[in-house]
Amino acid sequence: MMDSAEKSFKKVERDLLASVNWGVKSKVWMGFLLLLLVVCLFYYVKQLRNGLGVTGLNDIVSWGVYISNFVFFVAASLIGMLISSVLGLIGFKWITPILRIAEIIAVSFAMVAGLIIITDMGRPERLLNVFIFGRIQSPIIWDIVVVMTYVVISLLLLYVPLIPDIALCKDKKKGVPAFQRWIYKVLSLGFTYKPNQFKLVEKYIRILAVLIIPVALAIHTVTSWLFAMTLRAGWDTSIFGPYFVSGAFVAGCAAVIIAMYFFRKSYNLQDYITDSHFNKMGKLLVMVALIYVYFNINELLVAAYKLKSGEAEHLQSILWGHGSPMFWLVQIGGLVIPFVLLIIPKMRKPLPSLIISIVILVAAWYKRYVIVIPVQEHPFLPVQNVPDYYSHYTPTLPEIAITIAPFILVLIIMTVLSKVFPVVSVWEAKESSVEEQNR
Repeated sequence: MMDSAEKSFKKVERDLLASVNWGVKSKVWMGFLLLLLVVCLFYYVKQLRNGLGVTGLNDIVSWGVYISNFVFFVAASLIGMLISSVLGLIGFKWITPILRIAEIIAVSFAMVAGLIIITDMGRPERLLNVFIFGRIQSPIIWDIVVVMTYVVISLLLLYVPLIPDIALCKDKKKGVPAFQRWIYKVLSLGFTYKPNQFKLVEKYIRILAVLIIPVALAIHTVTSWLFAMTLRAGWDTSIFGPYFVSGAFVAGCAAVIIAMYFFRKSYNLQDYITDSHFNKMGKLLVMVALIYVYFNINELLVAAYKLKSGEAEHLQSILWGHGSPMFWLVQIGGLVIPFVLLIIPKMRKPLPSLIISIVILVAAWYKRYVIVIPVQEHPFLPVQNVPDYYSHYTPTLPEIAITIAPFILVLIIMTVLSKVFPVVSVWEAKESSVEEQNR
């Protein structure tokens, strides 16, 4: 007869490997996403044929929703570093069931972020020139380098802890397609569950967790350089580095809570992703939101204190002018109110946390819009002999469709990863069950 530990192990394997299965609902969901992606790609082909004239961009506002999207995707990808590295190295055990979810989000958003830059290029075939003729003084070169480095380290940080579970899938999942079994065989690297192999995996996880911290901080700091190294009012500030990083943690925490809710509900993971995890993630979101509120206030106070002519015009626009409705909706509805609600314990339950996180994530995207767009609507030199609509920017239908495409790609990547690999680490869940039994 099996002892209690062995029974617990069998239950963990059965529960967590059950999601590694392409059911009818999964296929319908993927088909729906692929159909939406085809529609968005149709508009991108149209942009390739006709140029950026199909968008709302012009000589005054030359960066639109594409760049807002890029900044948002880079921001959301930083959550892998915060949870896997910072909290993991500190030694918080409660993050174990959500580590892989955070890394899946980090990998998905980071991979797609690089593609978004291509959508903003009227001649994407010239991207190679950035590598051939790029200058080390250019923030764009640094941005490309750190994004690629972050993607590679994030992939490794997702893959290395997966090796024991990939080997388990190779042995246990017999009903999967032959191609998927071949993937398991190759990626398992001959893992045979020996203690020294687990020690090696844990060693490399710690190394990667340390390496990714400076790279993750660099990826969003360098992104902020694209703005802060200009003399344009609204961007000419030294706080953009930490400002962007703190905002990234807010968006990332919200994304993790949303993913936790849907993975838990779809894959019946209530025993592993518990109400306690939502409570702790809610508290973490409150902490990073508090830091982000400080930088938002600091951004306005410094500009108002200096009150240069350009700064004054920009502040007037976002505080009570053309851009004020979106600014105040984002600040109050997307940051202050959710922050206050999450202080209440009942609001950190799964469903309220989901709703609040969706509001925060949507507001986080619009916050990037507020950072990128209104600043450009106030050029340094007087504008003459141009149409009135040049003074404002409105995205076109093709532009909106192309902007939606990266979100669809992220959902496709997350769906595929969650259907090929367990979204909760099986071997770490077994270790946790042993620790609970020994208490």
